[in-house]
Amino acid sequence: MTYERPAYEQVTIAHGGNTVMLRPSLRAAATLVERHGFPGLFRALDELNLTIISEIILAGSTNRQDAAAFLLSHAGKPLFPFLVAVRQPLAELISMFMPAPHPIAQPSKGKAVSWTEAYAGLFGYATGWIGWTPEAAWNATPTEIDRAYVAHLDMLKAIHGSAEQEQHVHDPREEVTEGEARSGLAKLKANAQRGKP
Repeated sequence: MTYERPAYEQVTIAHGGNTVMLRPSLRAAATLVERHGFPGLFRALDELNLTIISEIILAGSTNRQDAAAFLLSHAGKPLFPFLVAVRQPLAELISMFMPAPHPIAQPSKGKAVSWTEAYAGLFGYATGWIGWTPEAAWNATPTEIDRAYVAHLDMLKAIHGSAEQEQHVHDPREEVTEGEARSGLAKLKANAQRGKP
């Protein structure tokens, strides 16, 4: 089964008549990936680790009080059905901590960076280049920031042009050989000495 990302990155977890909405915000991604790493987060889901699963739910929730109430509603009840019910949506959420590949992006030729550096870079793009507030940057998803940054660069290229888009303007002088140029100069000098234009 292949997983296709929704255009608006959000997942809903539901169990026992209770639901909570989660978003893969930059804040959640930076916090959880720095603390556990991607392998640790996925391993926690596989091992049904209640502590880390609860942490993921709280960090990714759009409303922390709703998330806390959701978790408390399962206290004293069998945990296995709850953990199994939330595992797949949480795996999708964690996958969204990585920016979705851009459809026309070229493979990067730069050096590899850690996720901590990547998230710091996305925060810098959002607040420095795009001009979002820090709060807006932390609440946006890595994909949203990445897409907004690319769109911002496209806008700047459209306004100011870019080295890749600049087309070489034809200069007819480039077709003249050095010998032809000297011959032409000699004719101009001769005409000037004779008084002709």
